[in-house]
Amino acid sequence: MTSTDHEDVDTSGEEADVDQTGLTGETEEPDQRRRPWSPRQARRIRIAVAGTIMAAIAVTLVLGLREQPSLLTVGVYGAALVLCGVVVELSRRGRTRIGTWLLGTGLVACAVADQLLRAL
Repeated sequence: MTSTDHEDVDTSGEEADVDQTGLTGETEEPDQRRRPWSPRQARRIRIAVAGTIMAAIAVTLVLGLREQPSLLTVGVYGAALVLCGVVVELSRRGRTRIGTWLLGTGLVACAVADQLLRAL
């Protein structure tokens, strides 16, 4: 082969699948699978999820106070509302993974605390 030949040579004996940009399909696919959303989209999605959960908790708090008016009920739901606010702020600052874990574990803890308070 001379230096002027521009053939794709593969050591395995098969031709490489090269698209018009010169990149093989193998190098583009793993990147697309690992990062389906841009960081900005991920932040916006987590902010929207935390805001939606915050609204649902507020509605549940109002309904819970009708059923069982208690300071402990207000405390648990108030803690969940604060937790959602913290997650929104963490997402705004780019700490979406920490916010996601905090939201998940915090909401599970609030749900368990609410069930324990209802059992008393």
